[in-house]
Amino acid sequence: MARLVARIKILPADSDVDVDTVAQGLKGNVPAGMELRGHAKEPLAFGLNALVADFLLDDSEGQMDKLEEAIRSVSGVGEIEVMNISRQSVKMK
Repeated sequence: MARLVARIKILPADSDVDVDTVAQGLKGNVPAGMELRGHAKEPLAFGLNALVADFLLDDSEGQMDKLEEAIRSVSGVGEIEVMNISRQSVKMK
């Protein structure tokens, strides 16, 4: 079965939310069979940051729904945006 890399932008629920704390929460909340491969802060405006995270998951039905649900359940997460999904062998920009 192919493995996918999903790049997801995670916006904080409030201006007081620390995205580093959100990243730590994601590490402990990723469903079995999935992996947080990496993350980076992305400046938004006026000192606010978003979190851009890469997740590794199987290419099977329902996996993205499980991942999105797990991300939304982390404290401090507001909105999420799936930026890109590709096979693991493809380099994303």
